[in-house]
Amino acid sequence: MRSLELTFDEATDAAIRADWTALAAAGLPSLASHTSESNRPHISVAVGTDLEPSDALAAAFGSLPLTLRFAGFVSFPAGRGSFVLARSVVVSRALLGLHAAVHEAQPGALELTLPDRWTPHVTLARRLTAEQLAAALGVLPVASAGLMTGARLWDNLTRTLVTVARA
Repeated sequence: MRSLELTFDEATDAAIRADWTALAAAGLPSLASHTSESNRPHISVAVGTDLEPSDALAAAFGSLPLTLRFAGFVSFPAGRGSFVLARSVVVSRALLGLHAAVHEAQPGALELTLPDRWTPHVTLARRLTAEQLAAALGVLPVASAGLMTGARLWDNLTRTLVTVARA
């Protein structure tokens, strides 16, 4: 599976990593424990098996950099009694336009990432129990804004990253 991901400027990246560290310091699941280069804070804009770098795809990211706003937290079910915790991202016209352009340049993504089905977010932790999810919400600070400055393609089968765009 491959994913096209928006990445952040240094300050936004550091703020998300601080969230990961705060969760880990509280003894909660966190992405802080995953130290691979691929584990960079990001927003997935498309996921699928046939995603490929191209000039059209690079052009789709032409509106970068984009400001983003966070809107609290969101959780997703991740199996029986398990949850993913993420920072919710406000869906601006600019972000929706970029998202639509990416999907026009790269058709065939999974349904969850298609326009009108996508929930933009930045993952903070996986495999939390309901009790851990509640505790995590008490640990994390309020975050309001950030800056999206790049895009990359992650291939989890080959474990490779390709920069697609950089502002």
